[in-house]
Amino acid sequence: MSLVREDLHDYCPVSNHAVNDKIVQLTKAGKNVYHFAFGQSPFPVIEEAVEALKDNAEQNDYLPVSGISKLRNAICDFHCHFDDLHFLPEQVIVAPGSKELIFLLISVFGGDILIPSPSWTTYKPQSVLAGHKPIIVENAMEEGWKLVPEKLTKAVKHLEKKKVKLLIFCNPDNPSGIDYTNDQLKSLSLVCQENNIIVLSDEIYARLHFKGEHNSIAKFYPEGTILSSGLSKWASAGGWRIGYHIYPPELMELLSAVSSAASNTYSCAPAPMQYAVSEMMSNIPACDEYIQHSTRILKAVSEFCVGELQSAGVKVIASAAAYCIFPNFEILREPLKKRHITTCEDMCTALFEEANVAVIAGGPAFLRPLDELTTRLCYVNFNGKLALNESRRIGLSFPLPDKFVENFCCQTFEGIKVIVKWVKAQLEETRFCNVSI
Repeated sequence: MSLVREDLHDYCPVSNHAVNDKIVQLTKAGKNVYHFAFGQSPFPVIEEAVEALKDNAEQNDYLPVSGISKLRNAICDFHCHFDDLHFLPEQVIVAPGSKELIFLLISVFGGDILIPSPSWTTYKPQSVLAGHKPIIVENAMEEGWKLVPEKLTKAVKHLEKKKVKLLIFCNPDNPSGIDYTNDQLKSLSLVCQENNIIVLSDEIYARLHFKGEHNSIAKFYPEGTILSSGLSKWASAGGWRIGYHIYPPELMELLSAVSSAASNTYSCAPAPMQYAVSEMMSNIPACDEYIQHSTRILKAVSEFCVGELQSAGVKVIASAAAYCIFPNFEILREPLKKRHITTCEDMCTALFEEANVAVIAGGPAFLRPLDELTTRLCYVNFNGKLALNESRRIGLSFPLPDKFVENFCCQTFEGIKVIVKWVKAQLEETRFCNVSI
C-alpha cells in the first residue's frame, strides 16, 4: 500500500531548485559552471532593510496572520507611488513568501485553474498538490509568448460560464521576461469579465521593468484581480521570505478563506523581517535609487545576452524586465538530430557536459512540449555587489559604459560567449558533414 496519494506518484521537487542544489555542490568541489538555471537576485539585499533588521532582530512575538499594520500600510503606499494603485491595509495579507499565498489561494479556490504556457515552474505542481487538474493555455513565440484573448476565450469555451475560474497570470513573465501593454491588458480584462475569471496577477518582477513602466491588469480589472508580489526579486531578499497578496473588496470571501488557511499553516510571517521591511518600504527614495541601479544593470546584461544569441541564429524575444529570457534553439534541430538528441532536456544535458553551461529545458518544467528546443536562461550569474557598486560610482546621471557587462558581469559575459561558441560548433559540424558527403 502506497503512503503517497495516487495522483502524486510522479510528484517532483521544483526543477530550478534541484538543478541549483546540484550546481552549488559541483562549484564547491571546484568545477567551473556557467549557471544560467536559477533566478536568484545577484545583488546584495537593499541596505535599508539590512540596517532595519539589525534594529529589529529581537522581535519574537507571534504577529497578526495578515501582517503588522505598519507593513500593510507601507505596502499600500508603495504601490500607490510606483503603480498608481490605491489599496487599503485590510486588503493586504503578508506571508513567508508569495509562493505560500499562491498555494493557499489555489487550495481554497472552488473553481477551475487556468495556467498559460510557458509558465513559472511551480503553478502547475501547486495546483496538482491542491487537488486541481489545471487547464493549460498555450502561448506561442510568434505572439511574443503572450497570453492573447482569443486563446483564453477558447480555453474556457467548454466550461460553465457562470462558474468562477482562476487565471494565474505572471506579468512581467517568468520564464520569458516579456511584459504587456495597457491595450493588451484591457483586452484580457474584457475576456475575464465576460467569462467570470478571477486573475491572480503575479507581479513579483514589476519593479524590475527596464523602463520603469510596469502595467498592472489591476488597473483595468480591479474588482477581479488579486495582486501578488514580494521582496525576493527587486529587493534581493529571497531568503527573507516576505511576500504578500492584495485582494479587491469584491473578493473578501477568498481573502477570509486564505487567512484562515494561513492561521492553520504558517501562523505569521517572520517578525524581525516584517518590522525591517516596513521601515525599508516606507523609504521610497532609497527603494527608488536601488531599483534604478539594479534595473539598468539587468537591462544591459539582458541586451547583451539577446544580441549574442540572436547573432548565432538562436531565436529569442528581448525581455522587458526581470532576470530571464526564453531562447529557442530550433536552429540546432537537424545538427542535434544527427547526434540522436531529440528532446530539449537531452540538449541541455549535452550543453552542460560539453560546455559546463546550465540552463533549464522549456519542457516539462515550464509546460512546453518535450521536443521544443526552448530553455529558460537566467542572466543573473554575476557578482551583483561589484556591478552595483560600479553603477553607483558612475551615477544615474551617466549611462553605463559599453564594456560594463564584460568588465563587471564577467561570468555572464563569458557564459554567453561559451553558449554561442557551442551553437556555432554544432552548426559547423553539420556543414562539415554535408561537405564531406
